[in-house]
Amino acid sequence: MDHGLPDDYTVDTAVALAVRAPSVHNSQPWQWRSGDRTLHLYADRTRLLPGTDPDGRDLILSCGAALHHLRVGFAALGWRAEVHRLPNPAEPDHLASIELHRHEPTHHDIALAAAIPRRRTDRRRHSSWSVPTGHLETLARHAADEGTILRPALDAARYHLARAITAAAETHAGDPAYRTELAAWSGRHTAPDGVPSANAPAQDDTPGALPARAFADPLLRQPEHAPGDNDDTVLLVLSTASDDTMSRLRAGEATSAVLLTATSLGLATSPLTEPLEIADTRAKVRDLVTGGTFPQMVLRTGWAPVNADPLPATPRRALADVLAPLGTPLSAEPRYQSH
Repeated sequence: MDHGLPDDYTVDTAVALAVRAPSVHNSQPWQWRSGDRTLHLYADRTRLLPGTDPDGRDLILSCGAALHHLRVGFAALGWRAEVHRLPNPAEPDHLASIELHRHEPTHHDIALAAAIPRRRTDRRRHSSWSVPTGHLETLARHAADEGTILRPALDAARYHLARAITAAAETHAGDPAYRTELAAWSGRHTAPDGVPSANAPAQDDTPGALPARAFADPLLRQPEHAPGDNDDTVLLVLSTASDDTMSRLRAGEATSAVLLTATSLGLATSPLTEPLEIADTRAKVRDLVTGGTFPQMVLRTGWAPVNADPLPATPRRALADVLAPLGTPLSAEPRYQSH
């Protein structure tokens, strides 16, 4: 970049933090382009998962999470990111243009950036310890800062959300294209993307446990639990007033803000989008859980049991595969096709 703006090492460091963001099936559907004075985020449609995410909702959420990770990374490195979202209507996959300005890092900036390499998607059962109300209020406040609404699903809302999660899992179980795609993107051991076997647990067999995606070759051990101990998982639903691309992008940014804040508080978290990938169950969540606002993300959170093994980091593609000079064309070849 030009003199007075971040050097290449700083840009590389910030983008390396950005691509640690969670994405659907760890598909990493983003591309970054660096200009003389700006950085640009593009959706990588070659990594769209048609069986899981036919209308690209999860893809945009994933890119939004990466955008927020980038903002956090630059802030900790001494740069404030001024983001212009959807800057070019003629290029719908051009999701953001980022200008950078000198900035004095705050304690909060550094704490969030430090949470990026520590955050894991933990799909295992939680302990019986309750999440303090103050923690949930903190998470909701950070979601609100990103223009979204975050609320816990309690009582009847939790019942309806659990039914939607179960119904979506049953629909997907009967969809051969979905099952084929999920198998292709999971059970990994050495690939730079997808869900590794070491990060995928078998289905939780405790009474009342919610169904989870049936990833291939799950090798992650569920932590042991004492008889009678309940999994005190909190289901948080993140919603927006609209359901356009901008709303989904902001919801992805809010997802990142909530996950990093939860990590800094010591909580275990896992994004859960399956009930929102199917129009029917998404509509039921909107009507019965979020009070008419558009649900964009469900987040499982709780305390990991004391006997839970540490989770390995999931792999990421090389920086050279996702960051290039402005003007470099995006690939047109799909990463995966259903058969």
